[in-house]
Amino acid sequence: MAELKLPDGIKACLFDMDGVLTRTASVHAKAWKEAFDAFLKRRDGDGFTPFDIEQDYTAHVDGKPREDGVRDFLASRDIDLPEGSASDEADADTVTGIGNAKNEKLLEVLERDGVDVFEPSIDFVRAARENGLRTAVVSSSKNTVAALEAAGILDLFEARVDGNTLNEESIRGKPAPDAFLLAAERLGVAASATAVFEDAISGVEAGRAGNFGYVVGVDQAGQADALREHGADIVVTEDLGELMA
Repeated sequence: MAELKLPDGIKACLFDMDGVLTRTASVHAKAWKEAFDAFLKRRDGDGFTPFDIEQDYTAHVDGKPREDGVRDFLASRDIDLPEGSASDEADADTVTGIGNAKNEKLLEVLERDGVDVFEPSIDFVRAARENGLRTAVVSSSKNTVAALEAAGILDLFEARVDGNTLNEESIRGKPAPDAFLLAAERLGVAASATAVFEDAISGVEAGRAGNFGYVVGVDQAGQADALREHGADIVVTEDLGELMA
């Protein structure tokens, strides 16, 4: 049985999905770029300023619920759009329409290419279970189940809080701690005895705001210092392999 490098007293692990378990963060970023650039071109013509797949993605949408990401990016461009409704077409110039456009692009890629995982991180999840720790996924994505099934790892988690849960339970997404707190509650473990694993700035902020026992930042974008500044107790590079002895 592998030894885990976690503080004494940790009884549960809450994992973000994109960028921690699955290699889907880049797919999300590309889908966001296509959706935003299509809208910006409709609005501003060929001279539009495109969505920056690195800076804009990290600053405005990474780790957030879909509609929050749309609102935050539009606000950065001083653009105000109506909210729209869930039935809006992908070319509707509404918050929901842009979100739906992004979702269509994402689902196309998931169906066509499947989902790759960070194998050392999946090994860590399995080792956590072998060591008697409870496990859950906490993701802002409404496609969490589809992605976990495509990756073949859905059965590794006892509980799940995702973008659909946020809507159903009317709770706030990251950087608010609500989703992580709900996952810990569903596992029956106190936040102080729970570790959070996140690659997004908004995610480590949520872990710190919820007073979780241990917040692990996973650096996928050269932002180790920022992850520490925003709440990570420790930062690992790319995957969770270095947390196993």
